[in-house]
Amino acid sequence: MNTTGPDGKGLRLTPIRGLRYVPDRVGSLAAVTSPPYDVVVRPDGLLHLESADPHNIVRLILPQADTPEARHQQAADTLRQWLADGILAPEAEPALYVYEQRNGDLLQRGLIGALELSEAHEGVVLPHEDVMPHIVEDRADLMGATAANLEPLLLTYRGEGTRTGATAVIERAVNRPPLLATTTEDGFSHRLWSVTDPAELAEIQADFARRQALIADGHHRWATYLRLRGRHASPSPWDHGLVLLVDTTRYPLQVRAIHRLLHDLPVADALTAVADSFRVRRVDAPLPRALDALAEAAAESNAFLLAGDGTFHLVDRPDPGLLARTIRHDRPELWRTLDATVLHSTLLDHIWRIPDDPDHIAYIHDTRAAVQKAEHDGVTAVLMHPVREEVVRELARQGVTMPRKSTSFGPKPATGLVLRSLEH
Repeated sequence: MNTTGPDGKGLRLTPIRGLRYVPDRVGSLAAVTSPPYDVVVRPDGLLHLESADPHNIVRLILPQADTPEARHQQAADTLRQWLADGILAPEAEPALYVYEQRNGDLLQRGLIGALELSEAHEGVVLPHEDVMPHIVEDRADLMGATAANLEPLLLTYRGEGTRTGATAVIERAVNRPPLLATTTEDGFSHRLWSVTDPAELAEIQADFARRQALIADGHHRWATYLRLRGRHASPSPWDHGLVLLVDTTRYPLQVRAIHRLLHDLPVADALTAVADSFRVRRVDAPLPRALDALAEAAAESNAFLLAGDGTFHLVDRPDPGLLARTIRHDRPELWRTLDATVLHSTLLDHIWRIPDDPDHIAYIHDTRAAVQKAEHDGVTAVLMHPVREEVVRELARQGVTMPRKSTSFGPKPATGLVLRSLEH
């Protein structure tokens, strides 16, 4: 199955001299890892990670200082010091890395390396979400200051589901002793192997040359890679970026929703504003049952679950005339009917009139954390129902991006197991 871009170009994954923690220089590998930077719940989660180990990777991906410039410089100084102290060290030779995550029956395996960058119009790496320019600029300044890719993006591709090519290399590798094995506090076990044999590297590269990938998680970091490539004359190390590639035919990902926290909107005001154009029902039930009600409603129409006042409110069945007036007509029907499209175009822009910026909206992956934060602050959490991967992939193939933060694919790679220095 040939799934390359329109010009026949496919994925080009190259080995790296990965930067890894030296085990006997840290308390434990689990204590120095972190979720991706945009999943860390701040400030509590950040403080928890910082206190887990003085060398936790969060000090590089989310440095704390009074100004952006100071934060970026602090991360660069910290990385330089850890390298000098032998906390982190580069591998002796370049490698691709087989990475495994497991939690009960959930198993995910993929390959980590440096992927040649490409623009969306080339059809090799397909984005599916819009990005926020200020985040891209901040991440670019951080990566530029540290001269490092600090955490891999999660990309997916569709193989044949057979033990050939990259899959064959992966499944041979997992029968060898791993470079590292650790279990993080979320219950996931993580194992890592290196692939350095020229024949196996060639096998992987030949397979990937026929593939295209979907960005599952890391749109802002991919846009950051492209921004940084533009700042440097080619060829340079900035022509590539650190990624994890997973064949979702063999290892299907989970797709979850990302919820919205509306900083300045109490639930009562939110409900009053939508009462004339949506059906509104109170759901007096625990969170799991309320989410079941959301799933049932989402099977029939656009649906959202509002929280923040101690109970849940199901908002669904929007007025068709309102949707026709508020949603742009120059996009496919698949895009026009997304919950995220209706949320941003109809509810946020038209009814609630809330700007999509960090002063007004926070994006929270954890459902319970979103509800608790809304109740604590007396504001509104909008809980979303996840989009199916097939919808995401089809829109990406059409070159249509979804509203930002529409999906959360996982499990996400742990940050801190493999870094890529652009100077080693």
